Amino acid sequence: MSVRYVVVEGVTGVGKGHLAEMLATRMGARLEVEEPDDNPFLPLFYEDPDRFGFQTQVFYLLNRYRQLQSLHQLDLFRSQVVSTCLFGRDGIYAHVTLGEAELALYERLAETLDDRIPRPDLVIFLQDTVENLARRIRTRGRGYERAITETYLERLSEAYTRFFFHYRLSPLLVVNVSQVDFVNRPEDFEALLEQVHVPPAGTRYYQPTQVSV
Repeated sequence: MSVRYVVVEGVTGVGKGHLAEMLATRMGARLEVEEPDDNPFLPLFYEDPDRFGFQTQVFYLLNRYRQLQSLHQLDLFRSQVVSTCLFGRDGIYAHVTLGEAELALYERLAETLDDRIPRPDLVIFLQDTVENLARRIRTRGRGYERAITETYLERLSEAYTRFFFHYRLSPLLVVNVSQVDFVNRPEDFEALLEQVHVPPAGTRYYQPTQVSV
């Protein structure tokens, strides 16, 4: 595989953590994931987003910046990295959750930090239906996520789609995962790996289909 730094992205509940772990294992790469439970403002945000949205987003922004700075010193023996921490992702949530004044302040801070972080060799953007996202969120049973509504997930999905439609900072692979199961169907994962192995360039779209047996 020619890429050294891969980021897996998508709306909460899409399964990016599982896929990133599987890719890292197959590649022998270092895995860098963001743990949402580390953000002390997140449970408060789901209870009162208007009050705690700014604190939540700034915590994620600074925490992700710290994580990505560490990638400048890659392990010489594990020189590949798979991550779920795209720096620009926080701006998606900021546009959905913050008011005009808070958003302007957030964007000034993000712009100051943006030039100091490494760019991925490939970004994999996972897309799925709102119904599937909501089902996975319910299944994993994180207490603070009970307040997430399908309306919020719809807004977030639309914001992600807009963001990646204009994304040009790294090669992009857009994958529709509504009909696949990377964890329980090995053939689905192998088919995706074939797409990842294609030399990255520009934006590519991949819509796998699940074959009945």
